[in-house]
Amino acid sequence: MGITFFFICIILVASILQASTGFGFSIMATPFLLMLFLPQEAIQINIILSLIISISLIWKIRMDVDFVLLKRFIFGSIVGVPFGILIFISVNINTFKLAVSILLLLLTLLLICNVKVRSTQSRDFIVGGLSGLLTTSIGMPGPPLLLYFTGTNTEKEKLRATTLAFYLFIYFISLVTQILFTGTNKTIWESSFYAIPIVFLGLFIGQIIFKWLNQQIFKIFTYILLSCTGGYLLIESLNLL
Repeated sequence: MGITFFFICIILVASILQASTGFGFSIMATPFLLMLFLPQEAIQINIILSLIISISLIWKIRMDVDFVLLKRFIFGSIVGVPFGILIFISVNINTFKLAVSILLLLLTLLLICNVKVRSTQSRDFIVGGLSGLLTTSIGMPGPPLLLYFTGTNTEKEKLRATTLAFYLFIYFISLVTQILFTGTNKTIWESSFYAIPIVFLGLFIGQIIFKWLNQQIFKIFTYILLSCTGGYLLIESLNLL
């Protein structure tokens, strides 16, 4: 019962974050799902639910999508996907958790230091490639996108819409790639199915929050989310090593 309640809380909070910010689900859900499932199961559950979320939200916010930038992200991600699946197959659980935690904490530090990035065509492709690599390896395409968009002072509407549109592509490709190379199991699909009502509840709440979430609160919330999640996962991974 305790595990079920924890699972529901993870999915609900992560869904609210995804709807209100455009990037929260994977960053929030993946570290905590690793506490309940094997790495392959946690990542595939995350990808399946993230894909459902993207499909559910994209129609309403499609007008805010930057399609030129989206195409560059997609082409870049195609290069990153094969490298990500190699990491996914070969890395053990402790190393996996440690890598995710360091990634999140490094990202948080760069954001707090207010790192500025100038948007260029080549950087768009690089960010897409890194996101593709991270999606197939750890199920988290968000960190490179978040750092890039924040560093270029992208408005939150464009950030959310373009990110979700990119997720539609990269999550689908990553799910198919993982199933082909590592397979899947009943636990993954049953858990994902049971989580769907919780996801839609979170999306409803998240869209309400988005209406009053200004840019400054958005940034502060981002720092708190990333640092807490990364710190917790780092402590847990070091205890296991």
